[in-house]
Amino acid sequence: MARRIDVNGADGVRLAAWEFAEAPEAGRRAVEVAAHGRPFVPAQAEPAEPVGLPARPERLGPPGRPAERSAGPGPSAGVLLLHGLMGRASHWADTARWLSGRYRAVALDQRGHGLSEKPPRAAHTREAYVEDAAAAVEQLGLGPVVVVGHGMGALTGWQLAAERPDLVRGLVVCDMRASALGAASQREWEDWFRTWPVPFATLADVRRWFGADDPWVDRPNPARGEFYAEVMHECADGWRPLFEPEEMLASRETWVYDAHWEELAQVRCPALVVRGLDGELGRAEAQEMVRVLPYGQYAEVADAGHLVHYDQPEAWRAVVAPFLETVLAP
Repeated sequence: MARRIDVNGADGVRLAAWEFAEAPEAGRRAVEVAAHGRPFVPAQAEPAEPVGLPARPERLGPPGRPAERSAGPGPSAGVLLLHGLMGRASHWADTARWLSGRYRAVALDQRGHGLSEKPPRAAHTREAYVEDAAAAVEQLGLGPVVVVGHGMGALTGWQLAAERPDLVRGLVVCDMRASALGAASQREWEDWFRTWPVPFATLADVRRWFGADDPWVDRPNPARGEFYAEVMHECADGWRPLFEPEEMLASRETWVYDAHWEELAQVRCPALVVRGLDGELGRAEAQEMVRVLPYGQYAEVADAGHLVHYDQPEAWRAVVAPFLETVLAP
């Protein structure tokens, strides 16, 4: 189950945060498949109090100070999950439900994504994304938190950890590069968006195109098709993305031209760098990132591409679980 909690982000942008709890096994299929066979995403769920979580957020004090504990039962250590560019909070659903057995897991629809507000292009700055994440931690009483980020969400995570060490006690960086990617990379993305055959007639067409027909696909990948099916919504003329491609390009251009090693070196909490063996983050760069991080660790997942937690969910959990247990030990 998931319930929505609104957060006021930078400049008053409204953000949708989703708090997850493990769905009962017997009813999971009914939860995950909505009417007309559409896949469950939190945006389509009715807000509800999740099972096994306190009715009010548990507020954790900064290191060295006692926590203000709520009277209700349930996990207290917080985990904030940040999706990548074009993603949404529901991409973390399986991970968040797994985490909810021991921790308080919250996934954020970042600005311009999911059900969060879609501000103008100029509002998609690195500073705004980081301030949004800080606002979520503070307003939901999660801190000090472990931030688990994928792609762009990982960059937001390590920039937050560098700027606000009081809010972050641990960091998981999933398949995000610290090196500058440059103008050629941005042009490739612009060209790629123009190849999308939108609107798609059905969700099956979405899954087929992104899983097999997309010119960026080296070999068929059903998980990739499912990933993109979750960011589509039904319009009068077919299925279109929840986001505006122009806004995604505007967001990307705020970090694609710069290297981010300096911010990485300022992260003073334990950090785990995870890469898919066939992902966008190469092994040499990942290991250099670990070297630059003051308390860095390294893990890789075989048979996974950029969408590590989607491609190989069990292997993903296997590398993340020991890190979380260490960082969030009572």
